Amino acid sequence: MIDSALLNASVSELHQLLTTRQVSSAELTKGYLERIDLLNGKLNAVVTVCAEQAIEDASRADERRTRGEGNILTGIPLLHKDIFCTQGVTTTCGSRMLEHFVPAYDATVVARLKAAGVVMLGKCNMDEFAMGSSNETSFFGAVKNPWDTNCVPGGSSGGSAAALAAGMAPLVTGTDTGGSIRQPASLCGVTGLKPTYGRVSRLGIIAFASSLDQAGPMARSAADCAHMLTAISGLDTGDSTSADRAVPDFFSELTGDISGLRIGMPREYFNDDLDSEVRAQVMSALTELEKAGAQLVDIDLPHSHYAIATYYVLAPAEASANLARYDGVRFGYRCADPADLEDLYFRSRSEGFGEEVQRRILVGTYALSAGFYDAYFNKAQQVRRVISDDFRSAFQSVDIIAGPSAPGVAFPFGAKQQDPVAMYMEDIYTLAVNLAGLPGLSTPAGLVNGMPVGLQLIGKPFDESTILNAAHRLQLDTDWHRARPAIEDHVA
Repeated sequence: MIDSALLNASVSELHQLLTTRQVSSAELTKGYLERIDLLNGKLNAVVTVCAEQAIEDASRADERRTRGEGNILTGIPLLHKDIFCTQGVTTTCGSRMLEHFVPAYDATVVARLKAAGVVMLGKCNMDEFAMGSSNETSFFGAVKNPWDTNCVPGGSSGGSAAALAAGMAPLVTGTDTGGSIRQPASLCGVTGLKPTYGRVSRLGIIAFASSLDQAGPMARSAADCAHMLTAISGLDTGDSTSADRAVPDFFSELTGDISGLRIGMPREYFNDDLDSEVRAQVMSALTELEKAGAQLVDIDLPHSHYAIATYYVLAPAEASANLARYDGVRFGYRCADPADLEDLYFRSRSEGFGEEVQRRILVGTYALSAGFYDAYFNKAQQVRRVISDDFRSAFQSVDIIAGPSAPGVAFPFGAKQQDPVAMYMEDIYTLAVNLAGLPGLSTPAGLVNGMPVGLQLIGKPFDESTILNAAHRLQLDTDWHRARPAIEDHVA
């Protein structure tokens, strides 16, 4: 079993241990695989374990280090969200539709991390096709929150967040369409970053909503996220939405100096939708940043209350188009003994997709229909621009924007499953960031009744460095990001 000290080690510390040969990547990998074996039966966070491949990759990483090759990530174990295509390894997207799908290629994110020498331990559970805020929609069953296994871990990257919080891996990947990195990071007490749209290639990520989806790192600290972001960022000619922007060494820009940093606090983010105890904890975190030299500034995002309605027109519309390819003919789930082609289509999609995915396909198809396109989809696009303009205006007077990552702490299973609107409200503070294509980060900000709270930091386009540095400063001054759930105490 992996040493408890290594469970709290940063990437830099693990790199040092690997470099000085105090531990090998093979030993580290075996330790994390044993921990997955110990805890996954309780958490259901990992759906595919690649033990044999991981040990082989770890041995190759050790050989690279022996030759003096590699970088800070070489030999570091990692878990991927099961939305990234992985060559020769099942990629399910949490759906019966893709239960047996084995891609013939790696997603760009996977390929870049593989080139850096990262060791893939396996694939994490997730809400089906990334549609959900609680990780209750997965065909493979709900993921449990390691802080309280009666509660949800958030979604859709809930498997990644839960595995990371439980010490199953030091690094995980996630995707964020409307908060799916930041909200589970908040509910599980880890650090999660959604980069600027276009910063990270979407090639090989199974699409939900193409104008909103973005891959990003999840780790125990902002520093670890910075290492990972540097590795996965950059132009990809295979992705037309990939931005041709220089990629800085994000870790080297973590100075910890935030003197004079202007932090905007939207009045709309501290309203009655926010739990009072969460508000107090978020304010405590902002006070720490103020002590470190930042200036807190009240601002307005006047159209933010339209974000949920706008998102839940645009995202389902794009999902309706993207998921049309799953018809039971070319790949994916196919129903048994179809009577004719219409029956094949109807039953393959009805049986292959879960309830939430079907709901969003229906909403999206309705919004795109000839009689309603202008009234819904076109109008939502116009409001999206207005929401983006609000951020642009706010950034004229502040450097970053801060608020809660989620309106409350993790809630019990089933509490919101029968009320889709209540579930959608879980993303009330994160959706607008995706609509505007901005970078956003959730960093641990303490506990409320023993459950984690997240502080959200929002940056200007392609200015991930500033929000990472602010989170890094907070993590230098507090120990909130070091808190760990005692999940071992609950394992039978």
